[in-house]
Amino acid sequence: MNSMILTDRFASALVYANQLHKTQIRKGTNVPYISHLLSVTALVLEDGGDEDQAIAALLHDAIEDQGGEATRQEIWSKFGQKVAAIVEGCTDADTIPKPPWRERKEKYIEHFRHAPPEVRRVALADKLHNARSILSDWYRLGDEIWNRFTGKKEGSLWYYRSLVEASKAAGGFCYLTEELDRVVSQLEQLALLNQGMN
Repeated sequence: MNSMILTDRFASALVYANQLHKTQIRKGTNVPYISHLLSVTALVLEDGGDEDQAIAALLHDAIEDQGGEATRQEIWSKFGQKVAAIVEGCTDADTIPKPPWRERKEKYIEHFRHAPPEVRRVALADKLHNARSILSDWYRLGDEIWNRFTGKKEGSLWYYRSLVEASKAAGGFCYLTEELDRVVSQLEQLALLNQGMN
């Protein structure tokens, strides 16, 4: 197996991602947003992603959260067409205000189902880290965790389960898909358990 050495492009992307997101924190927490970007990047690298995919993982929320079209152009000029295309593929909205939540998520699931493998790898790593974060926070906060999200409990669980099914249908990325399935199943069980207690 060939070892991969990350170049100065990756280091430059890391600095750029930190600059773009430095004032952001994770929803409902005091955790700097960069922690999510680093976690997603680690998952992509550990799954065999190349440097372009790792850079895209660092920047996967940049178009959506930090400037839309202007940021898209900047990513293209700094890191190239391949990185820009992956980031674009991970973006579910680049306009303010965003389209209605359910419509946006349905469109994203359909897009994900037919996306190129490099987009699906970064997107799966993103969703897996998000789902793990929800699970971790559920143990501290219980069902009130769902109030952070536009889709609330029912919508959020529908979205994650739909992504698992879309990923299984598309094939590939066994570890990321199965791990997302495991975490989502755990969230679904906790939701049912909590429902039974109320």
